[in-house]
Amino acid sequence: MSPEITNPALVSITEFFTQVERQYKGDPNFMTSLARGLIVLQAFSPAHQALSTAEISQATGLHRATVRRCLYTLNALGFVDSSDNRYFHLLPKVLTLGQAYLQGSDLARHAQNALNYLAKEINQSCSVATYDSGMIVYVARSSVQKIMRIDLGRGSRLPAYATSMGQVLLSELPDVQREHYLTTTPLLPFTAFTLTDPQALRERLAQIKVQGYALNDQQLELGLISLAVPMYSARGKVVAAMNVGMNTSQMTVGELKQRILPRLQRAAMELSLVL
Repeated sequence: MSPEITNPALVSITEFFTQVERQYKGDPNFMTSLARGLIVLQAFSPAHQALSTAEISQATGLHRATVRRCLYTLNALGFVDSSDNRYFHLLPKVLTLGQAYLQGSDLARHAQNALNYLAKEINQSCSVATYDSGMIVYVARSSVQKIMRIDLGRGSRLPAYATSMGQVLLSELPDVQREHYLTTTPLLPFTAFTLTDPQALRERLAQIKVQGYALNDQQLELGLISLAVPMYSARGKVVAAMNVGMNTSQMTVGELKQRILPRLQRAAMELSLVL
């Protein structure tokens, strides 16, 4: 049986696509069909690996006929396949879309080495992510143990508002861009602790900006706490965020701040020196 499509992560992608499509409406150089095909690819995730045309339509907001044509084309190009002509899954060829970035990016390359060292030092899972259109995108991750229901890896995407790294990156956005995000993004609940009130999130982001770190207590998934700090380039611009995540049974939020924050800040600072 196919999983039910209840993936708030897609909301930001769909909203972004809607805004872009509206912005470039009538522009002869904008390829709407290509944009829709890329949106269809992003419907797949570790939690939703096999999807039907109807499910992708529901998840992306695209018409079924549009989704069907996109899947037909992506299948012809070797990016997706279906063994029963109903449920589609990604093929390894999709890795070529991100491999060039991962191999050529100083951030991705150096971050992975830094996280491997940090994870071994503190015996906890660590990640680095960047901001992209209301989402965070994992560019490096060192996992000591599985702490979420889904497996996260490089390329995984999550809504910024519900994650510690996302809140750090949102707090560093220019005021106009951050306010646009707060007024246009549907803040859907992942748990009872998720901040879904724009004003409450606005105040939290202001606090994070001042203190220089974000603590996330079960806003993304029950039993998961995380701590994130910004990463700066040589020019002083925030280019990514680094975090440590663990189960609530391992450490309290207070202990996380006291014991892990100094090590996380040091690792982020050392990595920033090579960017």
